Amino acid sequence: MAITHEEARVLAAGKHRDPFKVLGPSADGTEIVALLPGAHRVWAVNATDQRELVQRWGDVPVFVGESLPYYRLRIEWNGGYVEEKEDPYRFTPVLGSLDEHLISEGRHESLWRVLGAHPMQHENVPGVHFAVWAPNASRVSVVGAFNAWNGIAHPMRLRGSSGIWELFIPGLTEGETYKYEILTAEGELLPLKADPVGFGSEMPPANASVVRALGKHSWQDGAWLKKRAEVDALTTPVSVYEVHLGSWRREGWHDLIDYVADLGFTHIEVLPITEHPFDGSWGYQPIGMYAPTIRYGLPEDFQAFVDRAHQKGIGVIADWVPGHFPTDAHGLGNFDGTALYEHQNPQEGFHPDWNTLIYNYGRPEVAGHLRSNALYWLQEYHLDGLRVDAVASIIHRNYSRKDGEWVPNKDGGPENYEAIDFLKTTNDAVERTVEGAMMIAEESTTFPGVTRTTEHGGLGFDFKWNLGWMNDSLRYFGLDPIYRKYHSDLLTFGITYIFSERFMLPISHDEVVHGKGSLYGRMPGDHAAKLGNLKAFLAYMWAYPGKKLLFMGQEFGQPSEWNYESELDWHVLEDKGHAGVLSLVRDLNSLYRQQPALHRSDSDPHGFQWLLVDAVDEQVYAWLRRGWAGDRHVVVVMNLNPIERDGYRVPFPLAGRWIEALNTDAAHYHGGNRGHGGAIETEPVPMGNEAQSALLKLPPLSVIYFVEEQS
Repeated sequence: MAITHEEARVLAAGKHRDPFKVLGPSADGTEIVALLPGAHRVWAVNATDQRELVQRWGDVPVFVGESLPYYRLRIEWNGGYVEEKEDPYRFTPVLGSLDEHLISEGRHESLWRVLGAHPMQHENVPGVHFAVWAPNASRVSVVGAFNAWNGIAHPMRLRGSSGIWELFIPGLTEGETYKYEILTAEGELLPLKADPVGFGSEMPPANASVVRALGKHSWQDGAWLKKRAEVDALTTPVSVYEVHLGSWRREGWHDLIDYVADLGFTHIEVLPITEHPFDGSWGYQPIGMYAPTIRYGLPEDFQAFVDRAHQKGIGVIADWVPGHFPTDAHGLGNFDGTALYEHQNPQEGFHPDWNTLIYNYGRPEVAGHLRSNALYWLQEYHLDGLRVDAVASIIHRNYSRKDGEWVPNKDGGPENYEAIDFLKTTNDAVERTVEGAMMIAEESTTFPGVTRTTEHGGLGFDFKWNLGWMNDSLRYFGLDPIYRKYHSDLLTFGITYIFSERFMLPISHDEVVHGKGSLYGRMPGDHAAKLGNLKAFLAYMWAYPGKKLLFMGQEFGQPSEWNYESELDWHVLEDKGHAGVLSLVRDLNSLYRQQPALHRSDSDPHGFQWLLVDAVDEQVYAWLRRGWAGDRHVVVVMNLNPIERDGYRVPFPLAGRWIEALNTDAAHYHGGNRGHGGAIETEPVPMGNEAQSALLKLPPLSVIYFVEEQS
């Protein structure tokens, strides 16, 4: 007999650790055993014959009968419904031993191709293959509407010592909802778990995983990817429009690409696209790390969005959150009854700021899960980069913790060696496998070498958010101009470290939430003064060394604080002042792209030189931006007082004619139209270290760009 009474009872109780040992065709080929809760009668049938399987042990839903080659199961369910289906337990495994080995070592860089739920043909039969890592479980089952969410019906096969459970269920198709029912080593039944490598999810607040097929979109962006691989982002213009897709416009974000292209931004950065249960987290508390949130459509809809952006010449970056995950019962926490993805010790595994769990980066399978996830988004969705959230919290064990509330590393220090290694290996894997993709760190401390290559001891990021510049600049511009002369260091200090890393200048969503107000609202004075200060700030930002990032709404001076539950304040564009800000951003991006001096030498000290930095009482500043040999020089002059200065002498680095390429006071931007008639000529009047200077008309609260005229 292929199965004993005791085995049948254990199987029916959902406590058999090796269901494939007893289910399906017996090893000697004499019997078939089927576990079918809710069945009344069962037959094994093929093209020429049938055998009835009998329920030998009373109400135990295990049916046994004579074996039959190439069989299917004909089932008469309680209630009289009859159907014919394949037996999942007659199929051989799908996963190979190499996959298991690489997963165990954390070295599988295409994890999504073997784990998760994949529609496929297996042994010439269509169905879905499920695979999940749960090494400490005593039983894992796939449950869904297809089996009335009954965990007894489809227990999975445990593959060796890898901790991977798998099951091919014939007849299932894309769109099926499912979860995993997990029994712990102690026999405790856990809350149903969503798939850690699921490619789709139900619409929140529902949270089951959904079977989604990969590779459905037909990509048309080959030319874009080829060009991306050939350029160096460090020396090219990078101007990022950060957007929360759900609140850009309430009727949808389908005009977003055309809008961004019209304004001249080079990239769109979307707040986390990964599935998340709580709208108010904006995606920063993700559970479905491999699933684009259903809020914005199917996976192929997001792929089509990226493809269309590429065809319009715009890159797409996504925020990526490998630093923590929420404690929702269907998520990764206590996944198989143990602290599998997180640390057991809450001083290592719980984040007090966000009430979330922290990944155990020292576990190879966990680091591999996250590293593969980064590659998944870059490869399957053709993203042009990832902005890694909260890097400081990842690399510091004492982040936001008091003394005695954190666990030191092996050397007694606060650095999280395992997390640092994870970031290094992830950045190396991206550089090795995805040509031209950018990795960007949101890192708020002075941790050295964030953008240094890993071979030289760095973390290997391409860019780091310059949060010091952001804080200092917003503090300065938020001051009433009468007090600015006492705080000029807020504008000048940043240059002392600007070339220590490769920086991106971020005015992100973080600066317009939680009571901080809007960028427009931070500016001092009445409406006209706010607009003047805002225009000056934006022009200052675009002239400063570093790539640019601006959160949606700030490009036209949104008055209100960002609210994820409503759309931007589009109606304010009826005001000519706000429309002027929008026009300015368009022209700043155009000039930034056109003049290599404004983007080629962002990380080279040769690319920046102060021309006027000590006019503290007047708050007038001037500097030079240089590109490569042969590039036109650009001189930037700022008057950050609400006082017009006519006949103000400013040093220039070269003699000749300089084109007034942009003036924030232009009528086009709803300014007073005070300027220089299109150009100025320098004079051989020494000033500072320069042999040339010019008398300028500096409008109040203004920034002017002068571009060297070349013959």
